[in-house]
Amino acid sequence: MKNQKPIIIIAGPTACGKTAVSVKLAKKLNAEIISADSMQIYKYMDIATAKITAEEADGIKHYLIDELYPDEQYSAAVFQDMAKNCIEEIYKKNKIPIVVGGTGFYINALIYGSSFESASPDYNYRKELERAAKENGNDFLYDMLMKVDPDSCAAIHKNNTKRVIRALEFFKQTGTPISIHNAKQKENKASVYDSYLFILNMKRDKLYKRIDDRVDEMLENGLVNEVKSLIKMGFSPKLVSMQGLGYKETAKYLNGEISLEEAVFMIKRDTRHFAKRQLTWFKHQCDGIWIDTDDFENDSDKISDFIKDKFMGEIK
Repeated sequence: MKNQKPIIIIAGPTACGKTAVSVKLAKKLNAEIISADSMQIYKYMDIATAKITAEEADGIKHYLIDELYPDEQYSAAVFQDMAKNCIEEIYKKNKIPIVVGGTGFYINALIYGSSFESASPDYNYRKELERAAKENGNDFLYDMLMKVDPDSCAAIHKNNTKRVIRALEFFKQTGTPISIHNAKQKENKASVYDSYLFILNMKRDKLYKRIDDRVDEMLENGLVNEVKSLIKMGFSPKLVSMQGLGYKETAKYLNGEISLEEAVFMIKRDTRHFAKRQLTWFKHQCDGIWIDTDDFENDSDKISDFIKDKFMGEIK
């Protein structure tokens, strides 16, 4: 372990304060930050992704933000490769990398060097599932997956049909849930880095209130215009990136399918459900130090001091 280079990971559900904590910690440790977020990688998608602003970054360099266009593919495998390069760049500066985000599957892929090789693709089954989703909706496939692999449902959003289909395909081919396969891979591998994982947590009612307030703020900051601009640039609402929380619902509003009030209700509801799934996933799939932010009354300085003391104490 001590021959490995250190990285710190700040994880947790959406809206729990990861950004503020990580920036303050980076300043204290002479570190730079790598985003482990599946949406902030995309250009032009700033508001609904709660992308960090220059003011919030406060001079700390951030990686894997605004790197890809919304119609480019991004996955755990792509993140893994890109993040490794960022980590090496940070090490060359004699700084410590801090990985920050709520996409637990990405974080584990980086820490444990997960292999993304799988059984040969079953294109006929994929097409069958794609037709089923088109005819019956994404919930139909999601319910199929819930019956055979509920742990994967905790990590995959129902609108990410590509990952849902991949998980169903894996189960059909092997008879084993892909979540169990991934967990076994993790058990059989030691961490690639000398990693220190901290998971921020918050009382559920307080977290949900922060989510609702954030959505209201997104509307005030121009979410509708952002989605309108993306569509005008030619980015289809059917893209995987445009299925992200806030984008899909707003696109439906702009298309006249639902009212703005309904869109806002759906964004808040689905974001709360997403945060709950994130917490479930971290509890079952990640080995880290849990930090209850309620104990610190959202004081990022106190949280970052705690993390700094814990981190510095362990690497001596």
